[in-house]
Amino acid sequence: MKIFKCLLLVILMTGLSFGTAFSAPIPLRGVVEGFYGTPWTFEDRAALMEFCRRQNLNAYIYAPKDDPYHRDKWRQPYPFEKLHELENLVDVAKKNNVRFVFAVSPGLDLKYSGKNGDADFKLMMKKLDAMYEIGVRHFALFFDDLKDNNGKHHEKGKLQANFINKVQNELRVKHSDVAPLIVVPTEYYRLDMISNRGKVTSYTKDFAENLDKKIIVLYTGDGVVCDGISDEKFNEACEIYSCDLGIWWNYPVNDYALTLDGNRNAKLALGAIEKLPTKNVQAIFFNPMGQPILSRIALATGAEYANSPALYDAKKSWNKAIDEQFGELAPAMKIFADHSQHMENSWAKVGAADAEEFNTLAYLAVANTRAKKAFDFSRLEKLIDDMENSADTLLENLSPEILAECKPQLEQFKIIAQADRIAVESLKSGSLDPNLKVLREEIKKNSVTALVSEKTAVKFIDDVLAFFEK
Repeated sequence: MKIFKCLLLVILMTGLSFGTAFSAPIPLRGVVEGFYGTPWTFEDRAALMEFCRRQNLNAYIYAPKDDPYHRDKWRQPYPFEKLHELENLVDVAKKNNVRFVFAVSPGLDLKYSGKNGDADFKLMMKKLDAMYEIGVRHFALFFDDLKDNNGKHHEKGKLQANFINKVQNELRVKHSDVAPLIVVPTEYYRLDMISNRGKVTSYTKDFAENLDKKIIVLYTGDGVVCDGISDEKFNEACEIYSCDLGIWWNYPVNDYALTLDGNRNAKLALGAIEKLPTKNVQAIFFNPMGQPILSRIALATGAEYANSPALYDAKKSWNKAIDEQFGELAPAMKIFADHSQHMENSWAKVGAADAEEFNTLAYLAVANTRAKKAFDFSRLEKLIDDMENSADTLLENLSPEILAECKPQLEQFKIIAQADRIAVESLKSGSLDPNLKVLREEIKKNSVTALVSEKTAVKFIDDVLAFFEK
């Protein structure tokens, strides 16, 4: 009783409420392997299960877009060898107290009515029953990333909801130990759910009104990849469904980080999970990169968020994750990762800005030189030295497994640092060193496979070149 009174006194004196002093974990929290590109291997997934156990993440969704039996050929049963591999993975998940969620994406060509509809329903149940036999008790149906077909998907909200309900009912009649389904609708982000007139679209309205409320719906925010979800915006989305939603968070996934040649995974998302709701989240799944080991930086921060949303500190968690995962190499990795956090293209924006201190100093260096004002370059030069040294340290000392996931980016990072140093010397001398153009062309050539700090350290090079070419 005395302990309780003392705790209550502390809360009253500090102005904290029970809601802010304690932060309950999100009930269902984990990873969705839902990216495009080469799927992870069995070994990658088994290692993830162990990682999830250590980080107190309790779920994994199997949904690799380029597994043909998950999406394109969903009607076909898995070959024996693949089914056996999945059975072993389910066993690994159980040993690590991780819920293995098996997902199917049938939306490309699913039939909803008539004889073909009956046939597709039977094939779906046969597929899920086979997975039940190998130990799966958690299932998901995904209808994301479908072509609009001239607006025809807007007619499918009720059809999809009814199909999902029917699958859930059939599963739970057969198997009392099966959990409620997890689903992703075709309109899974806000800008797709709301019409030009500011009203909920017919698809989302029909889907939300007809879907069984026990089913967990995943939502990605304002866009497919967006700059956070506020509590207010999340609550608005939940109101559309009249229940708490789950979140499919597209960070650190980098399958959309395409180069001009169409190569995926060119930039590594090595920042922290940030800007997510602090309450009322029913489930959260983080979509990782094709690089499973380096994904763990962001996933570790996501685990801290998921276990205590209201008390989560992104920067503190990021530093902790890198310290724990890289040990003596952590200082070097932090420098590299600081320049490889932000992901952005014409339709996506997520992650902290790359190397904010460098960016500020680089801007001031050019601005003051242009204004013919004195500028102390020493701090910027120190940051550039650190960049090159960190690249050298990591290239020499990272394990072969990790280096295989980031060698092109590290080599690019070193060249960028060398070019940045020449850019500084050009500003200080008032004369452009021609080697800067040579290195900039090399950086451009390497960008086919490796992007890093493109709006910070590379931008500084471009700004210096523009200054001398005015």
